[in-house]
Amino acid sequence: MDELRRLLTKHARPDMSTSIEDVLVSRTTAGGPPTPSMTGTILAFVAQGRKRIALGDRVYDYQAGQYLVASIDMPITGNYVDISPAQPALGIGLVLKPEKVAELLLQHDLPRTAGTPEGLAVSDATPELIDAVTRLARLLEHPQDAKALAPLIKQEILWRVMTSEQGEVIRQFGTQDSSLSHIAKAVSWIRENFAESFKVENVARLAGMSESAFYRNFQAVTAMSPIQFQKQIRLQEARLLLATTRDVTSVSHKVGYDSPSQFSREYRRQFGLPPSRDAVLRPEPAL
Repeated sequence: MDELRRLLTKHARPDMSTSIEDVLVSRTTAGGPPTPSMTGTILAFVAQGRKRIALGDRVYDYQAGQYLVASIDMPITGNYVDISPAQPALGIGLVLKPEKVAELLLQHDLPRTAGTPEGLAVSDATPELIDAVTRLARLLEHPQDAKALAPLIKQEILWRVMTSEQGEVIRQFGTQDSSLSHIAKAVSWIRENFAESFKVENVARLAGMSESAFYRNFQAVTAMSPIQFQKQIRLQEARLLLATTRDVTSVSHKVGYDSPSQFSREYRRQFGLPPSRDAVLRPEPAL
């Protein structure tokens, strides 16, 4: 872990990008209050520090030596805990691609279990997984080697997680007809059409499920109902828009609210301040 921390400290960039495709490195020096964001689909390993994430009514804590799997891009609220410039949070992430998981599934006969896994999962990393993650970070020092070896180590990391206690999350992520992949289709549609009203039965049909099965599985994956999920996306989008305009009424309509007063109530409930006040306190966008 000491070597991994050293490598992540050296190669961390403000935008988290690295010279290796789909590999992210983060270094965070200040905790601050919980802030909203989207998870992306990612396997995130913590080398130092601790982070707390809220998804719907679920709370996840993960710290050094643990990893988090996000199999669907979901709206969360989170913050780092007990970190400082002298003791920053350090992490490395691998963007998950369904086709990469599917390749391994085609090559190996892995078990499948019934049910729908949660969209987020946290586990302790095994020594074998820590070793593989460290070797991947080590390739940041050797770009020429990375071209040949990074794909192999990424595959090993996927394999380690696919055969761990969170294996079902990854396996369903890479299986086209899994319940998780059906929910992923619905999540994608809601995200792309967040400003539109919809009937749950229509989105269930899009996901290839009955309305009752869809609602049950959606709740299991996201810890929210489809309508609650849409509201989270709308409010996060509204906060982004308020970074470029102070016109609260216009923003409320753009994200799908018919009533600006309802928008203001739900915004305040989510972010702790009414949108007009939140926009004033946040810095003006750079021109």
